[in-house]
Amino acid sequence: MGLRLAAAWVPSAADAQANFAPHFFDNGVDSTNGNMALFSLPEDTPVGSHVYTLNGTDPDGDLVSYHISFDPSARSVFSVDPNFGNVTLIEELDREREDEIEAIISISDGLNLVAEKVVILVTDANDEAPKFIQDPYVVQVPEDTPAGSSILKVHAVDKDTGSGGSVTYFLQNMRSTKFAMDRHSGVLRLQAGTTLDYEKTRAHFITVVAKDGGGRLRGADVVFSATTTVTVNVDDVQDMAPVFVGTPYYGYVYEDTLPGSEVLTVVAVDGDRGRPNRLVYSLVNGSDGAFEINETSGAIFVTQSPAQLRREVYELHVQVTEVSSAGSPAAQAMVPVTVRIVDLNNHPPTFYGESGPQNRFELSMYEHPPQGEILRGLKITVNDSDQGANARFNLRLVGPGGIFRVVPQTVLNEAQVTVIVENSAAIDFEKSKVLTFKLLAVEVNTLEKFSSTADVVIQLLDTNDNTPKFTSHYYIARVPENAPGGSNVVAVTAVDPDTGPWGEVKYSIYGSGADLFLIHPSTGIIYTQPWATLDAEATARYNFYVKAEDMEGRYSLAEVFVTLLDVNDHYPQFGKSFQEKTMVLGTPVKIEATDQDAEEPNNLVDYSITHAEPVNVFDIDAHTGEIWLKNSIRSLDALHNMTPHGDCTWSLEVQAKDRGSPSFSTTALLKIDITDTETLSRGPMAAFLMQTKDNPMKAVGVLAGIMAIIVAITVLISTATFWRNKKSNKVLPVRRVLRKRPSPTPRTVRIQWLKFGRTKAAAKFVLKEDIPNENCNNNSLGSSLPPEAPAPPPPPSMAPTTGTAHWTVPTVSGSLTPQQPQRSPKPKAPGSPIQSALVSELREKFEKKNIDKKAYF
Repeated sequence: MGLRLAAAWVPSAADAQANFAPHFFDNGVDSTNGNMALFSLPEDTPVGSHVYTLNGTDPDGDLVSYHISFDPSARSVFSVDPNFGNVTLIEELDREREDEIEAIISISDGLNLVAEKVVILVTDANDEAPKFIQDPYVVQVPEDTPAGSSILKVHAVDKDTGSGGSVTYFLQNMRSTKFAMDRHSGVLRLQAGTTLDYEKTRAHFITVVAKDGGGRLRGADVVFSATTTVTVNVDDVQDMAPVFVGTPYYGYVYEDTLPGSEVLTVVAVDGDRGRPNRLVYSLVNGSDGAFEINETSGAIFVTQSPAQLRREVYELHVQVTEVSSAGSPAAQAMVPVTVRIVDLNNHPPTFYGESGPQNRFELSMYEHPPQGEILRGLKITVNDSDQGANARFNLRLVGPGGIFRVVPQTVLNEAQVTVIVENSAAIDFEKSKVLTFKLLAVEVNTLEKFSSTADVVIQLLDTNDNTPKFTSHYYIARVPENAPGGSNVVAVTAVDPDTGPWGEVKYSIYGSGADLFLIHPSTGIIYTQPWATLDAEATARYNFYVKAEDMEGRYSLAEVFVTLLDVNDHYPQFGKSFQEKTMVLGTPVKIEATDQDAEEPNNLVDYSITHAEPVNVFDIDAHTGEIWLKNSIRSLDALHNMTPHGDCTWSLEVQAKDRGSPSFSTTALLKIDITDTETLSRGPMAAFLMQTKDNPMKAVGVLAGIMAIIVAITVLISTATFWRNKKSNKVLPVRRVLRKRPSPTPRTVRIQWLKFGRTKAAAKFVLKEDIPNENCNNNSLGSSLPPEAPAPPPPPSMAPTTGTAHWTVPTVSGSLTPQQPQRSPKPKAPGSPIQSALVSELREKFEKKNIDKKAYF
């Protein structure tokens, strides 16, 4: 709906025909653009949503702008784009709090302003859950309430409208309850066919669920629910008869019973425990006037002397009657009572002490007596004054089982009672300081089964039977290494359950790590020696044993681990306070300092350059101590211009600072000579000496290694030469089997020797392709010839063979060698005799291996 208010500006008479006021379009109810007439918006619309577009026009064709405003006392719910008219939600909507929003929209062409008042309806979304008006519910219900009766009505309210505001009710667990819930009205009823019983269940706890009908919320279907607890307390009503307790009842009248004596007492209780009625006892029949009953207490008395009683057994019937609060009789119950007249067995067993009949005996003894020991402090006699079978009874101990046993177990008339230890371990002062038993004497062969009891109380005395026990098997302590002498480290505790002096614990320590520590003998506090100085860098951990001992030497041990916490108490140290290094242009140099602290960050060192002469042209890695030239320095010429004498020598002050708290630092002076790769190219030895200038021991080590390699190669070559000559001079037996083989084709042998990384020495050991010699023991032609072997004897006569190759049977050499035409020797290869001999030896072994594969004997 919209209300047109007024124009903010009125044109003059001269301009009346020249300019007309703008106006909104009215596009109807379902439109999302226009003048917001009858516009509604769901309350769950997200803030920031584009909800509407104001749309209007100016008859003169002028551009229009849009505005929206609200009452100063109301919230500004929407904002509008003045140029396009887009309306945006800027406040969250809540229909339950505000179901309509009043706003003033306006359109202006710059000269005329037209405003309208609009009302935007806020429609409901299912955003509210049902709420019970009471929580929890408690109701009192008599136990005789008829099935199907209404007990209670619950009510829940949902502020939503429509299906989201409708509430239905149901029970959370309908299968295990006696109750039913009307889903629409919320009335709780007792289910048909069920009853309440106070004597079985005095209270019922029911969970009721209220659920709304569901609805849309933020584009999804949601259902909300709420629960409440209903407690149904059952009130007791008079619906149970009284009940006798302790049935059946037997009583005895002895020959010496006096008239008026009580025989026994019957006890009854009202079955309705919640509101019990008063009970009245009475004898119905069977007494023959010989017995009476107290109507209040239920005690039965004999009214005649036993000599006047005519029967041996009386069957009495006792009736109990409830009396209501109004005084009228109510429910009744009856029980039989058997009374036997006994004229012989009229004496129960009786316990006697040293001074007569006694029903309590006391004894003091030490804990853990020997197994089978007799408790001689107990002087007990038991006696039954009856005769014959009536005087036979059994004895037994009643109490904690298995600790003691009694003898004899069957007594006739009288016996001395002896108690013997069965379980010594169970007689423990720390578990129980007093042991209490009952001596029970029960007749064996009588109908009455007369019995009597006597209490036996044993006061236990403590012994030193326990060892002190530490509260832990080990103790861990952490102590700063700068703790002064006498500082507390850890407190150990041991407990001895024994009492008196036996329970006092004395502490001591021992072990290889205990030299710096002391322990208070009574309190168990471990502390450092007064003169002790702890140092985590020397020893970071100590462990030793602590001993807890009682006065008789019983003891236990625990282990103590003490860890020293590192404290930053060491300065970083350079190897030398003044160092000289040579830097090759483009290669860093390194300076290093160490911190003797035991743990990080105290022993981590950071490096920095604090001063440089003549100027600082260096950077330093704060963590590694590597120093290199700044990126702007790329040649020695730039450095020559910086130094006064052009000698490229710098002096640096380098600081090493640890990361501890507080932090310590040390400085060292570093002299750096800078050179470039051209200086190094003057020769390998010059480069090497330049590189090792800062570390002379490195140069000595490298030279010693080179000499060792040369010696090893010389020994290897000499050994190989020796064994080759020894083989050449060995005369082998003449082989009797000859096998003709084809003329051998020239073979190419290439042996690649060990290659060195930066030299070309490997070329000296590479064999070029050679024609094999007639004598496989000879060296290669390119080397100096070794001493010749003795000439072999003339070969035996053999039939001529075809082919150009002639075979001989050697007597000095160990192989068959074909005769080849003699070739002119090749030019002598350069090299030393030792190198030629080594190559010849390798070649000879290679050829011999090939011949052995082809010849068989």
